[in-house]
Order: sequence, then C-alpha cells, then structure tokens
Amino acid sequence: MPKNSKAVKRELDDDVTESARDLLSNEDACNDSFKKSSLIIGGHDGDGKERDVEECGSDADEEEEERPAWNSKLQYILAQVGFSVGLGNVWRFPYLCQKNGGGAYLVPYLILLVLIGIPLFFLELAVGQRIRRGSIGVWNYISPRLGGLGFASCVVCFFVALYYNVIISWSLFYFSQSFQQPLPWHECPLVKNKNSTYVVPECEKSSATTYYWYREALDISDSISESGGLNWKMTLCLLAAWSMVCLAMIKGIQSSGKVMYFSSLFPYVVLICFLVRSLLLEGSMDGIRHMFTPKLEIMLEAKVWREAATQVFFALGLGFGGVIAFSSYNKRNNNCHFDAVLVSFINFFTSVLATLVVFAVLGFKANIMNGRCVALNSNRIADLLGNGIDANLIPNHINLSHRMSVDDYRQMIDDIKRVKDNFAKLGLDSCNIEDELNKAEQGTGLAFIAFTEAMTHFPASPFWSVMFFLMLVNLGLGSMFGTIEGILTPLIDTFKVRKELLTVGCCVLAFLIGLVFVQRSGNYFVTMFDDYSATLPLLIVVILENLAIAWFYGIDKFFEDLKDMLGFTPYRFYYYMWKYITPILLLLLLGSSFIQLIITPPGYSAWIQEEAKEQKLGFPPWGVAVCISLVLVAVLPVPVVFALRYFNVINDGTAGISAVSYKKGRIIQESGAPCEGDAASLLHGKAAPSEAPSPMPANGIYRKPSGGGSDADAASNGLHVIGYLMADVPDMPESDL
Repeated sequence: MPKNSKAVKRELDDDVTESARDLLSNEDACNDSFKKSSLIIGGHDGDGKERDVEECGSDADEEEEERPAWNSKLQYILAQVGFSVGLGNVWRFPYLCQKNGGGAYLVPYLILLVLIGIPLFFLELAVGQRIRRGSIGVWNYISPRLGGLGFASCVVCFFVALYYNVIISWSLFYFSQSFQQPLPWHECPLVKNKNSTYVVPECEKSSATTYYWYREALDISDSISESGGLNWKMTLCLLAAWSMVCLAMIKGIQSSGKVMYFSSLFPYVVLICFLVRSLLLEGSMDGIRHMFTPKLEIMLEAKVWREAATQVFFALGLGFGGVIAFSSYNKRNNNCHFDAVLVSFINFFTSVLATLVVFAVLGFKANIMNGRCVALNSNRIADLLGNGIDANLIPNHINLSHRMSVDDYRQMIDDIKRVKDNFAKLGLDSCNIEDELNKAEQGTGLAFIAFTEAMTHFPASPFWSVMFFLMLVNLGLGSMFGTIEGILTPLIDTFKVRKELLTVGCCVLAFLIGLVFVQRSGNYFVTMFDDYSATLPLLIVVILENLAIAWFYGIDKFFEDLKDMLGFTPYRFYYYMWKYITPILLLLLLGSSFIQLIITPPGYSAWIQEEAKEQKLGFPPWGVAVCISLVLVAVLPVPVVFALRYFNVINDGTAGISAVSYKKGRIIQESGAPCEGDAASLLHGKAAPSEAPSPMPANGIYRKPSGGGSDADAASNGLHVIGYLMADVPDMPESDL
C-alpha cells in the first residue's frame, strides 16, 4: 500500500497525526532540498550509524514504475484462470459429482463457493494488489509476528510443484506416444515363443489401458519400499516439463503472461471439441443422464459438504501465494472484487463443462463395455442351453448366434431369473449400464485409464488422444506458473535476488528432488505428497490469513482501505463473511480433516503385478514419518517466526532499515527497506503513531540536527523519533510544514 498513507508523527510544537486520506491528497513532487539527508539509526543509548539515504518518495515512485505489470487486464485474468483451473477440474470434480449425488452435489458446492471461495479469493486479491508484494512481504506488513505465513505458503508451493510437474511429465509421455495408429494401449501385447503365442497375463487379467499405464508408462513396483531404480522415459519427460516451466517463468510475468494466452485458452477449445464429438457418440446421453440424476438424500451427509468445501478450497488455489503474487502486479485501483467473482465462476463453469465431457465419454465407454458384456454372456447362455437353461426360456425373436440388443438381453435374463432359483450359480451378468457408469474413477485412473480406453474407440483416435493430453499439459502448466510465481515473487521481493538466477536455481533443485517421483515406486510418493503436503498446511495458512485481516489488522480498517482502493465500499456481506462465517467454516473443515486423517491410517493403493490389481497397503514406519514431516515442515515457519519475533530474537523491522519518505516537508516513518515503495498502508494506515506499536522496538531512527551533534529528540518511551533538519529547508509557509 502507498507509503505516504501512513500515520505521521511530526516533531513540531505540537504532535500532529495525519490520516492516509490527508497524505494521499499531497502526492505532489517532493522538495529538492530533501533529496538527500543524513539519518542516524541507533538503539536506546543513542549510539548509531550515520548514512545517506535517498529521498524515498521519488524512489518509491521509481520502484513502482520498475515493478513488472500485466500488459493487459485480459492477460491478468487468463493468468488467474490458468492458475485456478487445473487438472482437478477435469479429473477430481467429475468424480465428486458422480460419488456425491450427481447434480445434487452442485448445490453444496455453489453454497460453499459463495461462503468460502469467493470471500477468501477476494481477500487474497485485495491484499496482494494493495501491498504489491508476494506472500512473504504481505504478511510481514500485516503482522510481522505472522510473517511465517508467507514462508509456509512458499514451502507448500514447492512441495506441490515437485509432484504436480510429475503429472505434467506423465501427460507429456502419453502425448508423445499418441502419434501412432493404432494407439499403443489399444490392445494387450502378445508374447511369442517357439510353440505358441499368448496374451501377457498381467494385461489379460486387467485391461489394455490399465496394463499400459502401470507397466509400460510407470513400470511400477509392487510397493513403496521397492525403489526399482529410475524410469528413464519418465526422467526425460520430467526434465522436459521443468525446462518448459523454467523457460516460461524466467522473465517473470513478461514471459509467463504471454504463454498464458495459449495455456489458458487452449483447454477450453479442446473441452468444447470433446463435448461436441462425444455427444455424437452412442451412449453419451446415458452418461450425462447418470451425471445429472440427483440423489438428494446424499446431501444430508456431512462427508459430502466436507468434500465440497475441500474442492472449493483447492479449486481456487487459496493459500498458495500464487493469487497474491499475480495480483501484486496490478494497478492499485483495479477492481479486484469483479476479478474475484469472475474467476470463481469461470472456475465453476469450467468444472461443469469438464464434467459434461467426462460423463459423455464415460457413457460412450460404458455402452461399449455393456455391449461386450452382452456378447460374452450370450455365448455363455448358448453353451448352457439344455445343460442348465431350457431352450424354451429364450424368446423366439432372439438369435443367440447374432448380436443381441441390450433390451433383448435384459428381457431374456429376466425370464431366466423368474424360473431359475439357482440363477447366481449360472455365472451370468445382468449387464446393467448403470453398474458400468458407477465404476467411474478419479485422478490418474480417470485420465490415464478410463479416458484413454474410451478414446481407443473414437474414430481418428490418435488425433483425439493428442488433443486430450496436450490439454492436460496446458492445464498443468497454467497451474504450475501460478505455483512457481507463489515461490519466486515473495523471495525476489524479500531478498532482492535476480529473477533469472532464482528461477533457474529453483527449477534445477526441484528437478533433482523430483527424481524421487520417477523411480518405479514414484507414483506412490506422488500419492503421499498429494494427500499430506498441502491439505492441512494450506487450511492452517488460510485460516490465519483470514484471522490476520479480520481480527489482528481490523476488518473496519480493511474496509476503509478497500474503499480507498476500489472507489466504492464492498458489500457488507463480506464484512460478516471475513469476520465470522468463513473462519468458522474453515475451522470446521480443518477439524473434520484432522478427524479424517486420524480414522484413516496413512496408506496408498499398490499395483500388484502377479494379481494385476490394486491393493490397499499401509505406509511403512519411515513412510508414516515422511507424511508427518511433510505437514510439520510446511507449517513450521508460522510458529518459528512468531516465536523469534515475540521474544525479539528477530526484530519486526529486520526486512531492512526503516524507510523515510518526504512529501512536502512531511516525514513518514515505516518498517521496511529504504525507498522500497512497498505500499504498507494496509498495516498501519489508519492508526496514529501513539496507537501503533513501533515496528522496530530495539532501534530508533531520527533526523540528525543541523548542528551535526549527536543529541536527538527522544520520545517519552525512550525511543528516538524523527525530527526535521530545518537548516536545509527553504523558506516555506508554516502550513506546508
């Protein structure tokens, strides 16, 4: 927030407190006589070090001009949409709809989007845009003791980036393999020896797409304890994925912003194409009908609301710092409330669009699988005629030697069930399409098994496979850009390192650590990080963010800042959401997540090669320790920074020496490096110096008297305050001073 909106204490005959509004009305050019001045920085004993400090008003303006900015509002919106719309919209949301009542699930999701998603998204956008810093700088200025929130966000972003880019590398591998006709996962491979040719047993027991995913792509081991060495194909794909991220991010938003035009818009083109194509396929309407058939009774279950709240929370990328980082490059008067509502509902409608596509395709797949089921069981019935099934039970119009319709098969099965008491012993399947649709999977199972199998039946299947996996790559990259920005922007703002060096260093380090995920057991580590590295830490971070604004800083002052920034007062709805409703809902979500983790022992689904199926296994003791460590390491910066600053091990102003800004003879004192233009009015913008605690309790900063002596005016609390170097001030009216 603007430096010159801080409360001012002037050492004249009387102390005068000026509000942010008064200061903002005087943003004219500073007097040249204040361009340079001598500052004394000392402690209680008055000893200090003299140094020259550039006039911060002009430097702040220069830095603000130098700070990168979006080329257009569209580029910024696309960046926020690209960050919030990710792989979860395609493979998590449809699964939750199918699992939690179909269309009825949209009701709790929308309610919680309004009560949790939009208010928190608006809060992060507003704070980032007002203070114009990354997450570390923002929360340092809001409350130095809560400065650990920014570091916690960076740690979580790094954890998520480690495994999220592995998913992009999987998509790159499938994309590279899609330029073949037929697709390599179209059918099971054959093993030839001298005497015979047979299907690979592992593939025969599962399916062609399942076998290709676990054996050809991942070459997965039987447990997390069996490393199995690096999978060189996935290692190369991971290197390519990190190279793409590095090249796109190396110039900051100047480079990533341009990439967003493609990475954010292309997935919508593919989703619309898939929707049109899938609606023309047989059985697609069965899938959509299944999707939107509401099971209202499920809405009464607490689990449905918990999963909806979790999905809202992660769908918008709250707590990662990416939202704050992107908004920090906005103009101060940008209407971030409009942005919050727009991006939130774009995210929601994208999820609905992806769900339509997924269930249309799954309906087509279920229709094909049901047709196979009918053909297989028709042959069984033909074999059982006269040997368990009376030929008279077969309707006259049905010919078992020809393809049978699903309706005819059901009629025949119903007739057999009425007569045969031991129907179960016949081993016949009812071939119900609803049963097939209920097998819909989530996550990697949906994208790399169910969807790939459906596409093998598409006309021109390689084309659709290329489009689908290119869409996944773009969805993943859009989210990765926001995630990496949530790491780079705070660190660059705080430590003033070169963007290029930090970007390359971060990507190289992440690639080296990411080699853990491209072992043969790497998929199990992805599951571990996905389950434990983000959920609880991010919930804790967002709860503290909400409390920091609503209760520590003050919701009334925050509303005044928003009015000053937006030009209008936000709806009173947000006042009650931020202060009461949203924190309570977040605490309930945190509590239920803790309970869920306690009652569900840490485990993962292992692929057992001999049995060709998944089996639930618990993590070994070292795996449980890693799970706990992921949570602790992610939240550790919060209590550590709080303790260090509470006990004055680190002063609140350690970001740099206190900055002094001069505006028409006014001197403004604030915490932060000199001339940073870090816009901290959100912190103390409305508080008089007598009301706000000093950001540097152990140090003082004051104007050196004109006589050059070491004596300084001391405040009543023993700290030095800022005075005027009157000898250098040209004659000016007393009102200007």
